[in-house]
Amino acid sequence: MISAKELAKKMTLREKLAQMTQLDGFFFDKDSAITGPISQMNITEDDIHSVGSVLGTTGAQQVMEIQDNHLKNDPLGIPLLFMADVIHGYRTIFPVPLAMGCTWNPDLVQRSMAAAAKEASVAGVHVTFSPMVDTVRDPRWGRVMESTGEDPWLNGLFARAFVKGYQGNSYEEPYTLVSCVKHFAGYGGAEAGRDYNTGELSPYTLRDQYLPAYQAAVDAGCDMVMTSFNTLDGVPSTANAWLLRDVLRKEWGFQGTVISDWGAVRELIPHGVAENDGEAARKAITAGTDIEMMTSTYLNWGEKLVKEGLLEEARITEAVERV
Repeated sequence: MISAKELAKKMTLREKLAQMTQLDGFFFDKDSAITGPISQMNITEDDIHSVGSVLGTTGAQQVMEIQDNHLKNDPLGIPLLFMADVIHGYRTIFPVPLAMGCTWNPDLVQRSMAAAAKEASVAGVHVTFSPMVDTVRDPRWGRVMESTGEDPWLNGLFARAFVKGYQGNSYEEPYTLVSCVKHFAGYGGAEAGRDYNTGELSPYTLRDQYLPAYQAAVDAGCDMVMTSFNTLDGVPSTANAWLLRDVLRKEWGFQGTVISDWGAVRELIPHGVAENDGEAARKAITAGTDIEMMTSTYLNWGEKLVKEGLLEEARITEAVERV
């Protein structure tokens, strides 16, 4: 079997950037018309043949059709990764995570998530965007029900249960999913419950009340982390090298893949830390965001940034090897 490093050596820079790009399933539907703002992403047919992952597909038949067509066209024959929000069940629906937290029964939740993994995996899903372990204490925030609660210790217990339920003991076992913990970090601490916004957390509060549950998921073996939309100390998580490289990788030893939330790379512009798409791409890649979800700044600017010496290709290569 060819290694990731060997495979990366065979790839053009454009192919590497495509592997770091995630698109919605409608890009792969020959009957879908790409219109409106989505058409401005400048995604070519060749790019679609080389992208690394897909979200928003439903059912085994659709997944197999997309995968079969992709493998006929991808120059290196790299299979697509299919990802989905399997939050509290796939076909069999369990209580929302906030209600699961009320059970104080991690073993029951682990078994429930193992059942969800079985249903989702046979439908072709490889990765679930779960668990959401954000500490939540403001009922005005619209995503409270996705967390298991306000207590970091309890959230940590359930973080481990979710990860173990999805991933099992080994990916060699049937019916397992990769677990993607989210939203790293402090997403539930947005001021006044304003989503996508500012989190003003002291270093003590961040480390004592917010980070422990994410670390519990990492310690339990989750292999993907999703960045949060909010800022910490004025820096959005998607471009926060301290958070992604120093804390997540150096302190906690995380070896997996980091993915942005939907459109979060391009949202560095309205956050005021990037002037344009190119600067957003440079900052996100440099900080350690390996996959860009549903924007195309990496594809549209990556080659230019490397050519102009504004971005090291080594940063891109390390990211694509993790993907």
